[in-house]
Amino acid sequence: MPIFLIVVVVLIALLVISSVRVLNEYERAVMFTLGRFTGVRGPGLIILWPVIQRMSKVDLRVIVLNIPKQDVITRDNVSVKVNAVVYFRIVDPAKAIIQVANAWDATSQVAQTTLRSVLGQHEMDELLAQRDKMNADIQRILDENTEGWGIKVTSVELKDIDLDDNMVRAMARQAEAERNRRAKVINAQGEQQAAQTLVEAANALSQNSSAMQLRYLQTLADIAHDKSQMIIFPLPLDLITPLLRRGGTPSQS
Repeated sequence: MPIFLIVVVVLIALLVISSVRVLNEYERAVMFTLGRFTGVRGPGLIILWPVIQRMSKVDLRVIVLNIPKQDVITRDNVSVKVNAVVYFRIVDPAKAIIQVANAWDATSQVAQTTLRSVLGQHEMDELLAQRDKMNADIQRILDENTEGWGIKVTSVELKDIDLDDNMVRAMARQAEAERNRRAKVINAQGEQQAAQTLVEAANALSQNSSAMQLRYLQTLADIAHDKSQMIIFPLPLDLITPLLRRGGTPSQS
C-alpha cells in the first residue's frame, strides 16, 4: 500500500476519533456551529463536525460552593464573621454557557454580597436565634439573581458565626443577668403563692372553732416531742371560751 494512502487513512481515522464524544447521564453538551448556538445534546454519543463545530460540556449535578468568611456589621452595630455553604445546580445549560462567563465564580460573588446585605439588616440576637429564616432569605434572593444564568439555588446554610472576645464576654454577662432575673421572679412567685395559701388556711380555721382547737392540740403534740426542759402552753381565748360559758352558767331554781 502506498504511503500516501496510509497517511490518508490515518488522517481520516484521527478525524473520526476526534469528532466522537461520549457524555455521561449527568452531562450535557452546548453545541456551536461556526460560532452560533445550535442546541443542547446529550447524554450518550455525539458526533462533531471537525473544525466546523465545537461544544461546551456542562455538569448538571448539585454543586457545593463554600462561601469564605465575610465581615458583617449587624443592625445593632455588632461586627461578626460569617461563612456559609451554597448548594446549586445548572438547570439550563445554554444560559449557563451563553449568559455568564463562569457560573461558579458569578454565583460565589453574588452569594458573598447577598450574605452581607441580608445579615446586616438583622440584629445579633436574630442572627443567632433565627438561622433558618436567614438561610431562607439568602436562598430566595440568590435564586432570583441567578435565574437568568440558568442556575437554581437549592439551599443555603450558615456555617460559623464568629464573635470577638469582648462580645462573647458581654453576652455571657447578659445571659447570667437574665438567669438571675428569672430566679428572683420565680422566688417571688413562690412566696406569693405560699402567702396566699396561708391566708386561705387561716380563713378556713377562723370559720370553724373545732378546727382551731384541733390545730392547737396538734401544735402542742409537736412541741411535746421537743427536747426543751420548759414548755409554755399558750391558751387562746377562742379555745377556753366555750368551757367558760358552760362552767359559768347559773343554775335556775
